[in-house]
Amino acid sequence: MGGYLSAGRWFVGLGESSQKRKKKRGRDDSDDDSEEDEIMRTPQRKKLKSTSKYIYDTLFVNGENSDITIYALGKEWYLHKIYLCQSSYFASMFSGSWKESNLKEIIMDIPDNNIDIAALEVALGSLYRDDVMLEPAKVVPILAAASLLQLDGLICQCADIMTETISTKTVCCYHTAASAYGLELVTRNCVNWLEQNLMDMQRASLLQELSLELFEKVIRSPNLFVLQVEMDVYSMVKKFVFLKLMPSWNGNFKNLSKDADAFFRAYKPGLFLQTERGKKYVSLFRGVRLQHIINDLAASKHVEKDHIIPKEWLLPVYQQQWQCMLGLEQGLNQGPTEEAISPEVFDQQSLRCGRVIARETDYCWRWTGYNYGMDVLFTFANRLLIFRRNTATHPVVASVNLQNSRNIMFRVRVISYDSQGHVLYQKKGDLKVLSLSKDEEAVVLTNDKHVQFPLRISVNMLCTTPLGMEEPAEEPARPPSQPIMREEDL
Repeated sequence: MGGYLSAGRWFVGLGESSQKRKKKRGRDDSDDDSEEDEIMRTPQRKKLKSTSKYIYDTLFVNGENSDITIYALGKEWYLHKIYLCQSSYFASMFSGSWKESNLKEIIMDIPDNNIDIAALEVALGSLYRDDVMLEPAKVVPILAAASLLQLDGLICQCADIMTETISTKTVCCYHTAASAYGLELVTRNCVNWLEQNLMDMQRASLLQELSLELFEKVIRSPNLFVLQVEMDVYSMVKKFVFLKLMPSWNGNFKNLSKDADAFFRAYKPGLFLQTERGKKYVSLFRGVRLQHIINDLAASKHVEKDHIIPKEWLLPVYQQQWQCMLGLEQGLNQGPTEEAISPEVFDQQSLRCGRVIARETDYCWRWTGYNYGMDVLFTFANRLLIFRRNTATHPVVASVNLQNSRNIMFRVRVISYDSQGHVLYQKKGDLKVLSLSKDEEAVVLTNDKHVQFPLRISVNMLCTTPLGMEEPAEEPARPPSQPIMREEDL
């Protein structure tokens, strides 16, 4: 009788007498025989205890045959130099003329408060196993321990986990840890997450946890996904500062704007940014693009009532916008051109606005405010985003410039993400200049068929050339003594 060994089990083969008995069986037994033969031919697999687990349990957990004892944070580990030398920290300690190279006991100094016993246990244990399961809630202490022990593989695994689990609850602590331990990619991912999600996922807890430096960086970013207009950026900055000044506030988030308004409007020492408490926030409010707030009457009055921003800031902005309006009125400004506006200037000066497209259907809208005679209609239909220079086709409540051609400089982004703010779909258009005749329209972005809703649309645009950047006029300017004349006067 023959047999074979498979997966640790012995299987007995069929002998000659058994084969003769099979031939005598009737036809009805054939199906059962085939199934039985199939079972006999298929080796039964039994999962063996892996070498990695055996090493981890026997050597790390039980400490068998240990040749070095590590003391740290009030705990001792019975370990093995040959495994510890996978860590650059221990490899350098045990080599050369260091006194620790011949010691049997090592007392580790742990200067990093982020490292706890559980994190150090995971870091040391990773030297005895092939893989490590990391929980997002514990990844920062483990990253700290891995950085101390210079465990590059574990550091990379921590970075991957952090990138995959950025959320309103983790983005601040992840950014702090990534900055401290040199994970530049994770740091950038945290900033990118905030740029894309901050305005849409505002929480009092998130605003309270954000540092002033990080918040200012995001507010000043040209990639900030603004919903709806620049006035909403100003309102968020105001809420952020209010929460920093009143850290004990724990009211309903729906009332946060109202409470912030009441606080600043009743601020007794005077205009907030001119007081001692307000000086540290001057640079933050400088990041708000006031030129795109004062183009709306209600918004400009709201800012003045808040008693935050000094008039010395506002008056030059009003003057600049008034002169820009005069240039358009007199035909000296037809809108931005690539020669006059660099990408860097566009990023600093452009209007930032956005909208949420809830489902796949047709939308048409405009962002309100004084747009210097450029009534731009935005249409989303059949996954296309379309710009239209409106002069007569649709009702217009504001003044419309009737120049034959007007320029608009813009960049468009669309994005959809899950409940944690992780990108499901995104598309970004290039920086472009369109020259539009009256009532002309143009497709500015085409979205793929697999786009997921709700979809966020972000638009950065300039409808005018900022003051002082206009191209030289073709005709000399009129002497000051020459009277202004219009066609109706002739």
